[in-house]
Amino acid sequence: MADLTTAIADCVQDVERIMDLLLPNEDDAEARLREAMRYSSLGGGKRLRAFIACQSARLFGVDPRCAVRVGAAIEFMHAYSLVHDDLPAMDDSDTRRGRPSCHVQFDEATAILAGDALQTLAFSVLAEPETHSDAMVRVELMSELAKAAGVQGMAGGQMIDLLAETTEFDIGAITRLQRMKTGEIFGFCAVSGAILGRSGERAYMALHNYAQELGLAFQIADDLLDAVGDEEAVGKPVGQDVTAGKATFVSILGPDRARSQAKLLSEQAIRALDLFDESADLLRDVARYVVERDR
Repeated sequence: MADLTTAIADCVQDVERIMDLLLPNEDDAEARLREAMRYSSLGGGKRLRAFIACQSARLFGVDPRCAVRVGAAIEFMHAYSLVHDDLPAMDDSDTRRGRPSCHVQFDEATAILAGDALQTLAFSVLAEPETHSDAMVRVELMSELAKAAGVQGMAGGQMIDLLAETTEFDIGAITRLQRMKTGEIFGFCAVSGAILGRSGERAYMALHNYAQELGLAFQIADDLLDAVGDEEAVGKPVGQDVTAGKATFVSILGPDRARSQAKLLSEQAIRALDLFDESADLLRDVARYVVERDR
């Protein structure tokens, strides 16, 4: 997957350049908050969500400058979710991406504010004319991201995840949890290019279906890394789900069946892209990558 590795590296460079510009490092009364925002969102992470958005946009000939801005907005939203996930009231994780979590590096109150500000920044970026000349497209992007991140998406999934510590979940409940917590944001990433490119319903749904399967495959791989991964390679504590007593794909299916299920989902994600020609090959490679990664 050398081509995928190179393409992601190029995307990371482009997205982080825009993120850096959108997060000025100014010496004002809010400097500590700005520093926490930069600390939490720059210089780390795979940028896989931004890459999916940029590749989706490429299918429809969207100006790369617009796609990169959407990618930056997604990464700000993702960074907010990680900052809040790591808080003592949530997953209580002291490390993230191989270094101290935001609330450890700064303090809990600053971390909460940094997460809040990163979330609002994501919507601000999407609202600006530089993201798209058509205001209705910008409104649709904001609306779709709000749904993906809200009570029926990431935030709702996180609430269910917290309940999983004290409630016995079956595989159906775990699947719903992860579709909300992880899959909906992946869904936004995939369809954002179709929105930018004003595609038809068929293309939109193909990308949506791709992301649904991809998101679950990604989460199963995450569960496997938490269960059997190396903490140094992963860049965050492992074994937390077991310690918290949470039901996961791995705890219910076992490692071998979980790997097989992730591979099946990856294959289904690839088939969902049959509508597109070789221009979608990097998206197909992403579906293979998420189940083969070691971090």
